[in-house]
Amino acid sequence: MKSFVAVAVALFLVTLDAAGGVWAQGKSGPKDYPNRPVRLLVPYAAGGPTDIMARLVGQKLGERWGQNVVIDNRAGASGNIGTGLVMRTNPDGYTILVHSSAYVVNPSLYSNAGYDAVKSFVPIINAGASPNMLYVHPSFQVHTLKELIASARGKQLSYASPGIGTTPHLTVELLLKTMNKLDLSHVPYNGAAPALGAVLGGQLQLGCGAMPPIVAPVKAGRLRAIAVTSLQRAPSLPEVPTVAESGFPGYEDYTWIAFFAPAGTPRALVDRLNAEMDRILRLPEVKERLAVLAFDYTPNTPQQFAEYVRKEVAKWGKVVKDSGARAD
Repeated sequence: MKSFVAVAVALFLVTLDAAGGVWAQGKSGPKDYPNRPVRLLVPYAAGGPTDIMARLVGQKLGERWGQNVVIDNRAGASGNIGTGLVMRTNPDGYTILVHSSAYVVNPSLYSNAGYDAVKSFVPIINAGASPNMLYVHPSFQVHTLKELIASARGKQLSYASPGIGTTPHLTVELLLKTMNKLDLSHVPYNGAAPALGAVLGGQLQLGCGAMPPIVAPVKAGRLRAIAVTSLQRAPSLPEVPTVAESGFPGYEDYTWIAFFAPAGTPRALVDRLNAEMDRILRLPEVKERLAVLAFDYTPNTPQQFAEYVRKEVAKWGKVVKDSGARAD
């Protein structure tokens, strides 16, 4: 009898301890999170806008937490390989996906992207948006969007993008191929940096990408900017006209960079990560750095960002359908 009572008491204490552990998490998730390194997986090569954002936020998170925040670049299949890796990890906050707006495009562009943009992940925060930019090698004698269209008409011009399914890819498909009936050949790269390098090196004359890595070579005269896709001119390159003022009123699109957790991640932990990243993105030195890179951050909750993701899936799905773009 005594042994039975001892076992019962032991079981009661274990249950009580487990419950106390859950309750100790409080409204902001586990109190000891993180107690080991956190991985920010970027499904693109180093050097592009997504990688820049991951490193900027990751450094500040590491400083706040006193833990290593590791940037893991896993390029391939326009981000689908890295996205799939994160989707299959434990939903415990220790592996976080940092993706571009291609996240909402790929499920429409690929017959099997390997994930559902609405169901496979929990949106944490949209960390910033940047206009896309059409740019050329200085040897290509065009200076305006109208000159580019006129020069490309009747020819087969190749252009570089950060990858299949990125908004720079669809910007060209919609603006130049669908709206202007140009015969362009798409050359996708595994990220913005290698696409930029191809145009800088003269392998291709035309490229399209989010602004952050393009600003410096444009200012140095190593590239020529043709137009940006925001409704207003970008403060970092105010001399570059918008697509809207170059003959296409109302035209607007962006590349955004965001953080996602695997589906099943506790809501309290997602809210805590959102709050931590929001504080970082509001820091004066971070805001200044983002402005130089042509990123604009608007505070958003996980719920607000989730609703935005649903709208973006529908929007870009229509662009993919209308343009006829396919990845396979």
